[in-house]
Amino acid sequence: MPDLSLLQYLLGSGAGALVGFSLGLVGGGGSILAVPLIVYLVGVRDPHLAIGTSAFAVAANAGANLLNHARHGTVKWKIAGLFAAAGVVGALIGSTLGKGFDGEKLLGLFALLMLGVGALMLRGRSTEGDPDVVLTRQNAPKLLATGGATGLLSGFFGIGGGFLIVPGLMASTRMPIYQAVGSSLVGVTAFGLTTAINYAVSGWVDWALAGVFIAGGVAGGLVGARLAKRLSASKGMLNTVFAGLIFVVAAYMLYRSAQALGML
Repeated sequence: MPDLSLLQYLLGSGAGALVGFSLGLVGGGGSILAVPLIVYLVGVRDPHLAIGTSAFAVAANAGANLLNHARHGTVKWKIAGLFAAAGVVGALIGSTLGKGFDGEKLLGLFALLMLGVGALMLRGRSTEGDPDVVLTRQNAPKLLATGGATGLLSGFFGIGGGFLIVPGLMASTRMPIYQAVGSSLVGVTAFGLTTAINYAVSGWVDWALAGVFIAGGVAGGLVGARLAKRLSASKGMLNTVFAGLIFVVAAYMLYRSAQALGML
């Protein structure tokens, strides 16, 4: 575990604030920035340490948001529980595979994933669906399959995976997006904790850095959520701008990874 300076912990808090702000502003996709910010802004050299720390921070933020959604009744607990149970198995397998993968190559693949996230953010989401959907024998197999696959990716890259969970829940059950967003947080929390615990066993979680990152995320999220209400009419433009930011960060990560691997 490397010793970080006070400045790096302050930068960690700032990085958390940026992620929280983006999540509050555009409602999704922001956590994908956690790993590159920890690596390139905070200066954590070990990609695995960045991923493990990020996974715990994202899980904690998702858990806090889950409580808010639960109060508003937007969580389908049985559906979310089955999805998360399958995903936890996938996250355990994925995080174990990720720990054994070369760090720089993992960052390169992470950058390619970011390009996919940016593309998904540019697509509009249907708001239609069945708000009375329940867990049935018909949708259970779909939930198990999509949950396992999403958990695998989440664990491998150390991400929350909400951008995959939301469409997965909607496709498997036809629930409306507001219920999918609330229900997805069960999976994000479970997958993040599974990945973080697996990485912590190998000593790849900086708990102090995760703490300041979470604190910054809470503050940034409050500001982002307030600003989102004022800019609600410009939701499409905000998503486009944020997707552009993701593309730029992904390109930079690909460049740095290529340098580290001696490809440039």
